[in-house]
Amino acid sequence: MGKKGKTARLKRKPAPKYWPIHRKESTWVVKPVSGPHSLQTCLPMTIVLRDMLGVADTRKEGKLILSEGKVQVNGIVRKKDDFPVGLMDVISMPDSNQYYRVVPSHKGLVLSAISKENAKYRFARVENKTVTSVGVQIALHDGTNLLIKIADPKNPVEVTYETFDILKINITDGQVTEKLKTKEGNTAVITGGKNIGVQGKIVEIEKTEAKKRRQALVVIEDDKGVRCQTILDFIFSIDSNEPQTATVVAELEENTVV
Repeated sequence: MGKKGKTARLKRKPAPKYWPIHRKESTWVVKPVSGPHSLQTCLPMTIVLRDMLGVADTRKEGKLILSEGKVQVNGIVRKKDDFPVGLMDVISMPDSNQYYRVVPSHKGLVLSAISKENAKYRFARVENKTVTSVGVQIALHDGTNLLIKIADPKNPVEVTYETFDILKINITDGQVTEKLKTKEGNTAVITGGKNIGVQGKIVEIEKTEAKKRRQALVVIEDDKGVRCQTILDFIFSIDSNEPQTATVVAELEENTVV
């Protein structure tokens, strides 16, 4: 009889290359459960606590810390040691006054230490919009959704959010406090591909007609004048020359935990 469904196990060798684990130390590694991020774009909580932050020596210790409700992800207490955290998620440990944001680097996803004040909000990219009977549902890159109620669902002129817009969201009440459009001239960071972690100014966004907009080519120029090319699906705008969003640039450059 053939195998049904997916396996719950993961060997260390085929695990994502940016996970900071020893490939030959043992055979198995924790496999993240299905959640807001895919296997290739996430970090399991065990890896975060044991291998990146060093607050636990073993997976068992990590489970104990999580079971006591001492770790929050985007303001929600998470108790599963295989819960996946991903791009721009905020990991908070209030008891020890430690706060981190998951950011991209040339090594893959890493943790950037942030202040308690900066940990009060998260950044999310708009992936899709769907018109419902009561309003417009905004799908975000971290698996969450925003439902905006409007007077006339058939004519949602009040909803100004577009695909690839970046929303600054208050973790406490879930309210959007700022919107940043992805356009030429803005600062952005590359979140995938061989140029992951590169940040710079968006010089050009290809005008698409015969292909999906997600595959549109984007040219990024860093502060040294070096240009690289990626696709729009790998672009995450982080700065609009405003103090609120400019803080993310500093988070990407300093206090990185690998």
